Amino acid sequence: MKIISWNVNSIRTRLPRTLALLERHRPDVLCLQETKVRDEDFPADEIAATGYCSEIFGQKTYNGVAILTRTPMSGVTRGFQGDPAADQARVIGGEVAGVRILNLYVINGEAVDSPKYQVKLTWLDAVARWLEQEFDPAQPLLLVGDFNVAPDDRDVHDPEKWRGRVHCSEPERERLHTLQSWGLADVTRSHHPEGGPHTWWDYRGGAFHRGWGLRIDLALATDAIAARCLSVEIDREERKPSSGEGKPSDHAPLIVQLA
Repeated sequence: MKIISWNVNSIRTRLPRTLALLERHRPDVLCLQETKVRDEDFPADEIAATGYCSEIFGQKTYNGVAILTRTPMSGVTRGFQGDPAADQARVIGGEVAGVRILNLYVINGEAVDSPKYQVKLTWLDAVARWLEQEFDPAQPLLLVGDFNVAPDDRDVHDPEKWRGRVHCSEPERERLHTLQSWGLADVTRSHHPEGGPHTWWDYRGGAFHRGWGLRIDLALATDAIAARCLSVEIDREERKPSSGEGKPSDHAPLIVQLA
C-alpha cells in the first residue's frame, strides 16, 4: 500500500503536477494539503479521469485538504471535535483497506510573537485531546500531512539559525512529542535516523539548490502501521522546476510504502 502526502500550495496551480504524480507513482492514497479552493472548485473531474476518487474539505484562497484514493474511502470525516479554528479546513480523514488515515494541515504560526503562534499551540493541544478521546493507539492509524514543525535539530539545515523560530521552537516540538507519546511513531525517522530528509524549501534565495530545507511534512503511525512500513522517501524531483508541468510547490511529496 503506497500513501503519499503532499502540500501542493494550490491545487489549481499544481494540477498538472498532481496528475503527473498520480500517473508516475500510482499511489493507493494521495493526501493533499493547502488546496486553496472551495469544494465546488476542486478539480474532481480531472482527477476522476485518472481513476481516482476525491474526498474534499476546502475553503477559498486558504488552507484546504483532500484525499484521493483508487477505491472509495469509508467513514470520511471533516474537521474534528474541539477544533479551536473550526472555520479553517485543516483535517480530513477516512478508512482505506482497513487503515484509518488522517490528513492534517497544521497551522503555520507565522512567528513566535504572532497571535497565530498561540493559536497553533492551542490547535495542537486540541488535536492531542481529540486523539485520546476518539481513537485507540492499538488500531491501525496513520497521521500524515504538513505539520509545520521540524521534530528536532536533525531536521533543520541550520539549527542555530532556526533556534527558537516558528517551526523549530520548543513549545511546538513539545506539542508534537505529546502527540507521539499517545502512541505514534515517526516512521520517517525510523528509516532515516541520521536526520532529514527535508521536505520544504523556501522559494527564495535558491534554498532548494543550496540544501536549505526543513523536514516538516510527517507520517506518524501507530504500532500496527509502523510494523508494516517498508520505506519512507521524498520525491525530490517533484520540487525541481519542470518546463512541462509548471512551477513546483515549495514542498516535496512524502511517500510511505506499507506491506
